[in-house]
Amino acid sequence: MQRLIAVWLICALGGTAPTLADEPGRDRVNPELRALLKQAANQAGGFNDPFDAEVWLTDMSGRLARKIPDDRARVELLKHVHYEATRAGVKPELVLAVIEVESDFDPYAISRAGARGLMQVMPFWREEIGRPGDSLFRVQTNLRYGCTILKYYLDKEAGDLTRALARYNGSVGRWAYPKKVYQAFNRRWYPQ
Repeated sequence: MQRLIAVWLICALGGTAPTLADEPGRDRVNPELRALLKQAANQAGGFNDPFDAEVWLTDMSGRLARKIPDDRARVELLKHVHYEATRAGVKPELVLAVIEVESDFDPYAISRAGARGLMQVMPFWREEIGRPGDSLFRVQTNLRYGCTILKYYLDKEAGDLTRALARYNGSVGRWAYPKKVYQAFNRRWYPQ
């Protein structure tokens, strides 16, 4: 929060904001992940089977109603989650659990480290993949980046979900974050 206030004050007083090199994690950019994000940012699509779509959307909509009371907004979000998760090769229910833990379904969430949106994606990725104009507060964009990053870590950890979740959160070797995601998944987002 102090960093955000400092950046705001600097900009408000006519100074320049910190550069991308000042962002946490910037020095650890993996070229393979950068390429995957760049590719993902340029794809599109949807559900394959209308019946499966209806069943999944109805089920998950009931579970999400407490967090997002507006029916249209809720179904739109679920459609985007399902699409981006399946496009990346990640279970949509896992993505919902990650979103619950990361942002509690607030598309405008900003972490202390500066991560943004539903899946708390770090802004430096936009520059890394040559798309500086992408808004991480745009649901589709945030989900595309977040799902791609999560899948990358799942692959790097040979399917070890606990380690992949810890990597996603930047907490490898600690189990508090994966435990929170598992709890959210088991409490609310488990598949039927």
